Amino acid sequence: MLSQPLLTVHETAQTLKVKDSTVRSWIRNHKLRAIKFGREWRVAVVDLEKFLNDNANRAQA
Repeated sequence: MLSQPLLTVHETAQTLKVKDSTVRSWIRNHKLRAIKFGREWRVAVVDLEKFLNDNANRAQA
């Protein structure tokens, strides 16, 4: 089963210190993968980590 819990939009926003609407925008624009349960979106921790890695600045050597 799931080894890590699913985060709500609000929990995801709190973790990243952004507004809920920002997280919803990322989901709507397919930048952040999420799963819809009824009327609520959930974000898997692994998908949040991938989102952060994909959007991290890269140091140039």
